Amino acid sequence: MSPKNVVFKKICKDKSVGVYMGKRDFVDHADSVDPVDGVILIDPEALQGRKVFVTLSCIFRYGRDDMDVMGIAFRRELFMSTRQVYPPLQDREKGIHTRIQAKLLRKLGDNAYPFFFEFPDNLPCSVGLQPAANDVGKQCAVEFEIKAFSAESQDAKVRKRSSVKLMLRKVQYAPEGEGEAPCVETTRDFVMSDKPLHVKASLDKEIYYHGENIVVHVDVTNSSNKNIKNIIVSVDQVSTVVLYSNDSYVKSVSIEEFGDAVAAGASLKKDYILLPLLANNRERRGIAVDGKLKHEDTNLASSSVIKEGVLKEVMGILVSYRVMVKLIVGGMMGSTEVGLEVPFKLMHPKPDAVKESEMEEEILFQEFKRSYLKGVIGDDDEEEGNVSGGDDMAPKEK
Repeated sequence: MSPKNVVFKKICKDKSVGVYMGKRDFVDHADSVDPVDGVILIDPEALQGRKVFVTLSCIFRYGRDDMDVMGIAFRRELFMSTRQVYPPLQDREKGIHTRIQAKLLRKLGDNAYPFFFEFPDNLPCSVGLQPAANDVGKQCAVEFEIKAFSAESQDAKVRKRSSVKLMLRKVQYAPEGEGEAPCVETTRDFVMSDKPLHVKASLDKEIYYHGENIVVHVDVTNSSNKNIKNIIVSVDQVSTVVLYSNDSYVKSVSIEEFGDAVAAGASLKKDYILLPLLANNRERRGIAVDGKLKHEDTNLASSSVIKEGVLKEVMGILVSYRVMVKLIVGGMMGSTEVGLEVPFKLMHPKPDAVKESEMEEEILFQEFKRSYLKGVIGDDDEEEGNVSGGDDMAPKEK
């Protein structure tokens, strides 16, 4: 929830059910995860005696929902929890867990009912692999969604007109405290050379924030009789789909060829600056992002931080980053490479907490429609991405 008490709302086509939520991003704090809370507004006349349910689910997609090859569906639910909201199974006041829920119930009246979910501690964070421009359907992604619907029972067939979905994001921020600054070095011996080549690469810290320059310190001592013709420094993103295939995708999200040469018997100490940004990789398939590409708040996916004891296989897609330093060494039989990998984490800084006492009392409702996002044209029948509302969404007061 922002300091302005922005509330997102979305109502199904037959007007029987509407969802109201104070935020779309839910933070994994490693030892706990923000609970998912909101309010369901019903229209008893439109319900025509049906019940109302709300579901929180975590879905892993690796193809379109309508694809089925040899009985294998291209969608897997990693987690699902369903609550009956109406008729309520407990006193309405017992279902209130947060201040924004209480405010919404007062604002929306007697036909509003609260809902509340807690995440299990072994679920992955939201991440998706960027599709190519001509790809059709859903991206390979781990997604979270809230679905509210009216039906005769929880297991009855749900009419699309009587259901509404909102995509959420589960995110992680950089942990408190700095780890040890990474440093890697290697020594390479060559045939016909009495002395070796020694290379050392280091970073200033273990965790970098999105949009922050990465300074790579490179120290080359070339005691060999070989000439180094070029030095290439890059930031690689490694995305591993661990749930069904263990496929890995390695993409250089920032790369520089500086053309630095180091003659035999010479040395070099130099700092190289790299800046990995999604803005420079928007047309590249397979880049891992923390939301859909068309949404303005999308970034490169953050590094995956796995809790101790959690199986990697249930994490869907794991993302890691490394700095690669490659030295192109000339020789009589052609060039050879000497390389180093320096691992680091790329994450978002933890935002400043907003005290409830600083919240404005007035609630600002925002209709969640894709058409309100800058540069997006189309209807809002189906929501297709993980988005958090912000200043780029046109408000609509109730």
